[in-house]
Amino acid sequence: MKLQKPKGTNDILPTESNKWQFIEETANLVFSSYNYKEIRTPIFEHYEVFSRSVGDTSDIVTKEMYDFYDKGERHITLRPEGTAPVVRSYVENKMFAPEVQKPVKLYYTEPMFRYERPQAGRMRQFHQIGVECFGSKNPATDVETIAMAQAFFEQLGIEGVSLHLNSLGDKESRAAYRQALVDYLTPYAEELSDDSKRRLTENPLRILDSKDKRDKEIVLEAPKVLDYLTEASLDHFNQVRSMLDALNIEYTIDHNMVRGLDYYNDTIFEFMIDVKGSELTICAGGRYDGLVEYFGGPFTPGFGFGMGIERLLLVMEEQGIEIPTANSLDVYVVVLGDEANYPALKVVQSLREQGFVADRDYLGRKIKAQFKSAEAYDAKLIITLGEEEVTTGNIIVKNNENRREVTTTLENVYEDFNPIFDELLEEIL
Repeated sequence: MKLQKPKGTNDILPTESNKWQFIEETANLVFSSYNYKEIRTPIFEHYEVFSRSVGDTSDIVTKEMYDFYDKGERHITLRPEGTAPVVRSYVENKMFAPEVQKPVKLYYTEPMFRYERPQAGRMRQFHQIGVECFGSKNPATDVETIAMAQAFFEQLGIEGVSLHLNSLGDKESRAAYRQALVDYLTPYAEELSDDSKRRLTENPLRILDSKDKRDKEIVLEAPKVLDYLTEASLDHFNQVRSMLDALNIEYTIDHNMVRGLDYYNDTIFEFMIDVKGSELTICAGGRYDGLVEYFGGPFTPGFGFGMGIERLLLVMEEQGIEIPTANSLDVYVVVLGDEANYPALKVVQSLREQGFVADRDYLGRKIKAQFKSAEAYDAKLIITLGEEEVTTGNIIVKNNENRREVTTTLENVYEDFNPIFDELLEEIL
């Protein structure tokens, strides 16, 4: 049997990992400026963490979760999304305690798992960047979080992103709208797709974002959720819109956007972008004011979003965004002969301790092959160590680009290499 990675997973090789690091470091930079702190939760949770919060009728629970019974007969699930585990952690670790500063702002970058058909930007193991903010019902929190996502895209250099906005209202609003939607859709029940027929009784709002062509035609004239908002929910939504206007953030009201998770209320949003003629969602989220209470904590408003790293990379590649390459070597040490093996080890270790990125030959290759390695690593400087250099203690440090040289001693390298490095690179710097 030939061993290969499971379907729907990817190896992130060294030639690609710098792109991931760039996105993750950018997220850390942007989110930290909004006073968000990182949280890391387990890769697997009890099944109920998701079945109860995400919704028993959601596609994630009914079709996509990787769940199993462990050796202790506990029902375990690989994490399919990030919000529920963070809420579980928030409650379990009593982050709602009075001494904890509010709102509590958290972000994470973690792998998620869903059993679905792999395609571009959608894998069975995928990686999600998410943020969760607990403790604020203020519409300004909704807008600030949306603005933070937009700032993140701008920092990455992604262009052409459009914000789609809607409101699901509170429980009263949602119940009234659900009934109105069922009343409208029931006469079309036999014309709906199989999935939508099931959703008509289980979760009718999900029919609104069906991808089936006939379903799309049917819902064109469906009631709009904004017409069923209570006074409080309508006021909240209007404040969100006014604040977005104040920040000059453009948006489109999308009446058919409902999000696939049961815990959302009031503001929901998606950032979308055109990729090869198709609209792709690259960030989505909203408000979930009842979820902390559902997990056994006190009533705590919440707001957050998630975005997939694979999709971000797809968009960045499509737009030709250049991602900084991994750091090149500062120094490569060419090693000639067994006599130079120990001294070369001492040289590279000394350089690393001084803060330089250094490497050497370990394979006893000919000098030409070693110089090719220095080129491949884009080494700035080269030190050649052979029997003569070891005996005399004198070495030549060469600039690999313009071939300028400095003659010095091994002792100078051990004590302080900075003056030599600066002298040889002053023209480049």
